[in-house]
Amino acid sequence: MRSLYADHVLERMQFMPEGTLQQRLLSCMQAAIAEGIFPRATRLPATRDLARELSVSRNTVLNVYENLMAQGYVTARTGSGTWIAENLPEGSLNTPRNVAPIETLTAKPAAISKRGASLLGHANASPYQWGAFVPGAPDVTQFPHKLFSQIQARLNREPDIERLIYSSNGGCAQLRAALAEYLSVARSVRADADQIIITEGIHQAVDLVSRVLCDPGDLVWIEEPGYWGTRNLLRINGLKINAIAVDEQGLIPDLPPRSRAPKMIFVTPSHQYPLGVHLSLERRKQLLDLARKHKTWLVEDDYDSEFRFSGQPFPSLQGFEPDAPVIYMGTFSKTLYPALRLGYLVVPKALAQPLRVAAAELYRGGHLLVQRALAEFIQKGHYMSHIRRMRKLYSQRRRFMVSLIERYVGADFLPVVNHEAGLHLVMNLPTGCDDVAVAALALRRGVKVRPLSQYYMHPQERRGLLLGFACVDERQCQDAFGILKGCLVEAKII
Repeated sequence: MRSLYADHVLERMQFMPEGTLQQRLLSCMQAAIAEGIFPRATRLPATRDLARELSVSRNTVLNVYENLMAQGYVTARTGSGTWIAENLPEGSLNTPRNVAPIETLTAKPAAISKRGASLLGHANASPYQWGAFVPGAPDVTQFPHKLFSQIQARLNREPDIERLIYSSNGGCAQLRAALAEYLSVARSVRADADQIIITEGIHQAVDLVSRVLCDPGDLVWIEEPGYWGTRNLLRINGLKINAIAVDEQGLIPDLPPRSRAPKMIFVTPSHQYPLGVHLSLERRKQLLDLARKHKTWLVEDDYDSEFRFSGQPFPSLQGFEPDAPVIYMGTFSKTLYPALRLGYLVVPKALAQPLRVAAAELYRGGHLLVQRALAEFIQKGHYMSHIRRMRKLYSQRRRFMVSLIERYVGADFLPVVNHEAGLHLVMNLPTGCDDVAVAALALRRGVKVRPLSQYYMHPQERRGLLLGFACVDERQCQDAFGILKGCLVEAKII
């Protein structure tokens, strides 16, 4: 097997048609050492080995090494071979003649498809995923990492073959069984383990159901405002999107006579994202009636329903009626931590087998050792204990955030919808102000908020800022809010 040194030299020499073999090899190695591709103070392959890997004579490699040593690029250590010098000779950082710089080999204009250009043009994922006030970020420092690692370590010592190969059955059987039991109790979901498909989060779940159950050009409904990630996935899969208004009772399921019915409706009934309202009983019935009448699938995103801090929890739309035409999506990104990349779908029985097969074809599922560890984490009660602890912590942090808004900017800025739930709240801003500019100003000062206006598909007058409170303690929260208040003053909003 060739070394990485030989691979690099062979690849780069293809772009050097001029000069003798020895000259080209010398230039390649000079450039690789000067650019740091061959790191300083590391050992080069033995001349015999490198000659064999390059299919050249050993004398050629010996002459190249001698030239590198004479020029100060390498040193010879008795009994330990040839080593790249720690301090390179002056002028070594200039690329040798006849060697194309790395940038010219890779920096050609990329030919992006129309679909790819559309995705990039609407990209909204933030590079900032932690700190005040990133919306939706849980406090990952509070997860019982030691306990979870102990479970993983024990399972890793004697792993079953089934957990080391591709997953083609919708994920780990133990995790699907644990989820079926948990969701039945916690969310009133009606399903058995065979109806559950493990995914790598909500995005993969949306991609799977929209690809398999819709054709390009089909009509889908999303909430207005709504989650940009869902909108972008549907767009790149070629679907026609209608953004349906949300009011204090949730999505308004109004389909005028002779209008085209949607193939799917994406909805967050328990805690609407981003406004925080919940879908009323009357609206749930209307949605289910519409779906049954027009053979529409309701896709329920239950992304953070575990975190309700007062009143009775709202049961899932999926469990509202027997055999409801609902595909239920959940995630561990908010309850545990996002990098775990585990979520799940609960699908009607008729869809279970087709979607399992499609998931295996599209994604080649894995992470079965982690899934098995998570199953045990749930079955032994650790999951519910963690949720109870985090629910108390997030409730305290939310109350503190509300008190800061009241104290420093006034009650007019409190959320229009003040349901005590979730990991963020929307601070109301005066109609028509530039919330994007305020968010940009705050970011320059280290505070990460998101403008409400960017969650709308169509222009709206309503303005606000999404403030995530879950991942910051009270001291950090107060300091960051002071900076945010200064931004509001500078923008002449207060």
